[in-house]
Amino acid sequence: MDKKIILGVTGGIAVYKSADLCSTLVKEGFDVQVVMTPNAAKLISPVIFKTLSKREVALDIFDPANGVKPLHIEVANFAPLAVIAPATANFIAKYTYGIADEVLSCVMAAFTGRVLLAPAMNPAMYQQ
Repeated sequence: MDKKIILGVTGGIAVYKSADLCSTLVKEGFDVQVVMTPNAAKLISPVIFKTLSKREVALDIFDPANGVKPLHIEVANFAPLAVIAPATANFIAKYTYGIADEVLSCVMAAFTGRVLLAPAMNPAMYQQ
């Protein structure tokens, strides 16, 4: 079994649970590549995920530090499984309709493995 996983972190209030999930996955022997939306990075520091995963966090598809490598393709090919937790209503809508306007949605547009979405939103929003 390939013990690599992409952890997509979006900007929902449940974002603090993603840090615990990252820590648990690493303790279970997974190599975790964290990808954060800009809104997630406003709610929780990417440094937390860098420390927990022992990897650079993918934050910006246009980061000059990436050089000429297409970051979204590189990350999309990293693992056979992607977990998006929390998965906000905004992210789920973008994922559903193929809108790729930030690093996580670009990664997921190129990702061909299995995807697990962990919806996190107000129950009325979820019903819609």
